[in-house]
Amino acid sequence: MTQRLTRKGQATRERILQAATELIARQGVAGTGTEDVRKAAGVSGSQLYHYFDSKQALIRAVITRQADAAPVPDQPMMGTLDSFGALRAWADAAIERQEQNDGRGDCTLGSLAGELGAADEDSRADLSNGFLRWQSLLNASLLAMRDRGELRAGTDLDELSLALLTALQGGSLLSQTLRDTRPLRAALNAALAYVHSFAPGDGTKP
Repeated sequence: MTQRLTRKGQATRERILQAATELIARQGVAGTGTEDVRKAAGVSGSQLYHYFDSKQALIRAVITRQADAAPVPDQPMMGTLDSFGALRAWADAAIERQEQNDGRGDCTLGSLAGELGAADEDSRADLSNGFLRWQSLLNASLLAMRDRGELRAGTDLDELSLALLTALQGGSLLSQTLRDTRPLRAALNAALAYVHSFAPGDGTKP
């Protein structure tokens, strides 16, 4: 449907999605109604339902949108994180983002999964596909490091990419719950140390 929209229609649809994303970041999925989104986007009810015929359709579109966004807002996608220094900077940016938000977090796949993961199979499948896409980007970054000899040959890149992704998502969820960035910092530090342990001649800290 998006490909058949006019430029004006695409802009209106994106404005609705942006409004929904911002509201969900503040209020959560359960606390965000379609009427809230309509008002925030400045559209009529008929416009909203022209693009999204139900709240579920809107939420699934938000999931797809966020799957294409950087896991740490305003930071590079993971395909650029192909060095220990870049991974460290990315982790630090995730921690800083949590600090700036007072631990409340953003509307990301992780926060959406916390509310929707078991709610319905369609949402779970959309979230799963998004996480797998993020993992594949991490995998590509680690592969580049292994090809340059920065990781030992035979390193299990799937395991390392899952460790990094799990640290980010699990650490973020616990930090948001406790309103404390220490869980995220601890999880990311542990994951980075694990990745660094596969460096040839390991012995230095990441």
